[in-house]
Amino acid sequence: MDNPVWSFFFRPPQEKMSNIALMKELPVFDTLTNGELVQIERVLHERHYAPGEVVFNEGEPGAGLYIIKKGEISIRKKIAGGNDLQLAVIPERSFFGELALLDEMPRSASAIVVTPAILYGFSKPDLEHLLERNQRLGIKIILNLSKLVSRRLVKSNENLEQVQAELNRLKEKEAH
Repeated sequence: MDNPVWSFFFRPPQEKMSNIALMKELPVFDTLTNGELVQIERVLHERHYAPGEVVFNEGEPGAGLYIIKKGEISIRKKIAGGNDLQLAVIPERSFFGELALLDEMPRSASAIVVTPAILYGFSKPDLEHLLERNQRLGIKIILNLSKLVSRRLVKSNENLEQVQAELNRLKEKEAH
């Protein structure tokens, strides 16, 4: 039988366990141990958003990554003529904004809440603090981020190659 006193001290509350399970699903944290995930869970910043609310705007300084516990987020980019182009809809149990953990460049797009959302923020200062306290943990996160960015770059290059091939095909068709 569980002793409630010992359970309180040695088992994280159910809410924390669900956050740890969520983080385990994300490629940024999937190689981390439960103990390391508990360290990260302690520094996450929870925020509730309503539909239409802006998480961040294109051009703003990047502060960190966001984990979507609940809801959907639209990633939008301003294009010529002042219109917005939806680049993606990020679903629940995913993340976005991870480049801000590596570089402080301005946000390349805006993030707008589509459905009521609960987000957890993990900021660059949080990562830097983790690096100071636990270098191994910080390095694991940075390596995971690097792998993720690398895979996305390869995919972007493949997409660009496909677009270029299609443009060349259309130019040849117009020439004939």
